[in-house]
Amino acid sequence: MKKLTGIMLFILLLVLGKAVVAGSFGPGPGKISWKVGFHKEREAVPEAWYPATVPGAVQLDYARAHGWGDYMYAENWKDYRWMEDVYWTYTISFTAPHLKAGERFFFVSRGIDYKFEILLNGEKIFSQEGMFRAVELDLTGRLKKENELNIVIFPVPKIPGRPDDRTQAAQSVKPAVSYFWDWHPRLIPGGIWDETRFETRNEAFLTDVYVAYTLSQELDHAAVTLMVEGRNLEGLKYGWSLTAPSGETVLQENGEIDELDEKQFFLDHPRLWWTHDHGKPNLYTSVFALLDAKGSVLDEVRQKTGFRRVRLVMHEGAWAKPDTFPKGRSNPPITLELNGRKIFGKGSNWVNPEIFPGTITRERYVDLLNMALEANFNIFRVWGGGIVNKEAFYELCDEKGILVWTEFPLACNNYNGTPEYLSVLKPESEAIIKRIRKHPSNAIWCGGNELFNAWSGMTDQSLALRLLNSQCLILDPNTPFIPTSPLMGMAHGNYVFRYPRTGLEVFQEMPRSTATAYTEFGMPGAASVELLKKIIPEDELFPPEPGTSWESHHAFNSWIGDTWLMKDLLATYFGKARNLEQLVEQSQWMQAEGYKCIFEEARRQKPVCSMALNWCYNEPWITAANNSLISYPSIPKPAFYAVSNSCRPFLASARIPKFSWEEGELFSCDLYILNDLYTCIPSGRVTIKLKTADQEMQLLSWEFGKAPANRNITGPTVRGVLPHWEADRFDLVLEVEGHPEYSSHYTLRYRPREIPENSNKTRQLNN
Repeated sequence: MKKLTGIMLFILLLVLGKAVVAGSFGPGPGKISWKVGFHKEREAVPEAWYPATVPGAVQLDYARAHGWGDYMYAENWKDYRWMEDVYWTYTISFTAPHLKAGERFFFVSRGIDYKFEILLNGEKIFSQEGMFRAVELDLTGRLKKENELNIVIFPVPKIPGRPDDRTQAAQSVKPAVSYFWDWHPRLIPGGIWDETRFETRNEAFLTDVYVAYTLSQELDHAAVTLMVEGRNLEGLKYGWSLTAPSGETVLQENGEIDELDEKQFFLDHPRLWWTHDHGKPNLYTSVFALLDAKGSVLDEVRQKTGFRRVRLVMHEGAWAKPDTFPKGRSNPPITLELNGRKIFGKGSNWVNPEIFPGTITRERYVDLLNMALEANFNIFRVWGGGIVNKEAFYELCDEKGILVWTEFPLACNNYNGTPEYLSVLKPESEAIIKRIRKHPSNAIWCGGNELFNAWSGMTDQSLALRLLNSQCLILDPNTPFIPTSPLMGMAHGNYVFRYPRTGLEVFQEMPRSTATAYTEFGMPGAASVELLKKIIPEDELFPPEPGTSWESHHAFNSWIGDTWLMKDLLATYFGKARNLEQLVEQSQWMQAEGYKCIFEEARRQKPVCSMALNWCYNEPWITAANNSLISYPSIPKPAFYAVSNSCRPFLASARIPKFSWEEGELFSCDLYILNDLYTCIPSGRVTIKLKTADQEMQLLSWEFGKAPANRNITGPTVRGVLPHWEADRFDLVLEVEGHPEYSSHYTLRYRPREIPENSNKTRQLNN
């Protein structure tokens, strides 16, 4: 077969009904490509144009054209600061396509960041503030033979007089994270960030098809309603089919579009969508075809859907508190109930995986979400300071059986409900909800991050949150909404190994904590030596110091105290590190054991506690030190594997009173069986040992009874005097007889006693 030329491909796509002629889907007739340039005044013209990648970011286009180095290296990111305060213009030239009778020519973009105008042949035809609404412009009737389309991107929105931090974004729906965070540099992206193209369409076409449904109380019956939006649909027909995961067509209907508003379809015994750890994420295929009077297909929407019921319910005993009169408000519901089953949410906080969202690909999502399955995670909280993820993220979570808690882009600010702000938030939130509500993985809507805290100052009476709640109720009433995280009873923090308020370790603080859900908590750990060498100049690598590239990459002065490297804290446990390799090993060791402590302790507090989501899962660039489990781009830290073990559905677990031990101390720990499975596990035996590289000490054998479904078992306390070992660490090992997949181990610090040089014991050892 001959290779298709650009013209031939264009003609073929026209025949198929929708023609892509520019943008991220390849060239159209002739050779056309985007260019970009900047200018300081709105009406000015760029003095120079540079090749633009679409989707992408204006900053990356400029840097690429000028041969700049990697923005992740050293302090290169600071060179981009000026770019947020100028205008940027994209331009593209194209020849008007030949249109048949009844065809229209459209410019379509899924996302342009943030405030912009679109001009065709010098005439402004559209303007918008907001990056999450799609743009669909009918250019038919406006075209000349040769045309020029320009997109003018305005400077980054800021509140005048505010410092260079997140508060500048407090009257904007632009994500606040890029204005600077403790794990994100001040690097604010802009430009065309999602799929963008020209399309030839029929006069009648579909813009949205939503398979809405209500499940019966017994979950054995679904009443389905089709909500269809488009242009020029009056008087047309449709054909719709719903295919089960097995490939069997379970519903098939034809009719008039005008009758859909009053029509319901009924499906018996739908195969429910489950998280991967509780069942199968069953997905049905919906195919909706728009038909003309003769039955010819004018347009078609093919998509996946899943049947599930998600609720947030009160935990056991919640209504008993408060127990005073007059009786006040109980802690709000946060226990996840999926298809009638209460499940423990094990997961993490998801942040945008790239500083520039235009560079996020499906492959990036695939890598990170595959690792989430390896980590035994069943939920992600998509944090409100970052972007609302692209479509591929939700499609993959649907397929893999991972729940998503989606926050609107509000974080750590007081988003005053001015008419101007609400006029942007309303259509942006509507676009977000309509796009994401189709996905069975989306389990919770949330107004945003830490909005009820003192540094934000919002309440449930804030107009922005009342608006978002009403939008979700109207557009997606069967998915829960909460105004922010945390709510009363829930917990954010702590984020370090030793709590600054009390000076106690996480090993002591977590057992004293009580929360209905731990939706943020962190434990810092350094990146690998290999990654550090990619971002820190050689002359700054060791020892790490504030004021260098270490600080720019969040090792120092990022949060309270010596965060996130915690070099001084490490020295109190291990002494001063002799080299970079030793420092990294110590940091990653403490991160791994600290995270294991919190995840397992949160699970021990079930059923009052229902969720453990650490801060954070991933990162958008290489941080020198951070709370993340995965270094950029997809490189797991040792803590990732530690957390994976702690999130297994069934395991033997130990509550350990501290991290560092000395020879001669009475070691102790409390034993537990943690069970999130909805099956009973037979009784068994756990052998508890202390081990070094070449020595072993058995402490106890514990025979535990049958583990009830979704219930933990409390075991005995184990004690033993620590002997003399020539080691700096030891492992606490919990071996489940016949089931190594249930066994656990913990690596703890050990210090042998110092022996005076003139003592008898010293002479005996030397002899």
